[in-house]
Amino acid sequence: MNQQQAKSAGQVWKNVDGNPISCLEKIKVLNQNFEELRQIAQDALDDALLMQCSEEQIRQALHQMIDELHYSFESR
Repeated sequence: MNQQQAKSAGQVWKNVDGNPISCLEKIKVLNQNFEELRQIAQDALDDALLMQCSEEQIRQALHQMIDELHYSFESR
């Protein structure tokens, strides 16, 4: 486990009321999803830099993509 993985594993996930999520299965799914996203983003950054793209531009594009995500279900 690298430093970034350890950091995300120590993340305290909170519900909408600000209380920590206590269900271990939910925490496991959240941590797995987060790590998968991190690896995909790392691969995209690495590929872009290998193709001599601007690091600043790819980072901005990744941030923008995250900022544009919306909840995809009807309602909570």
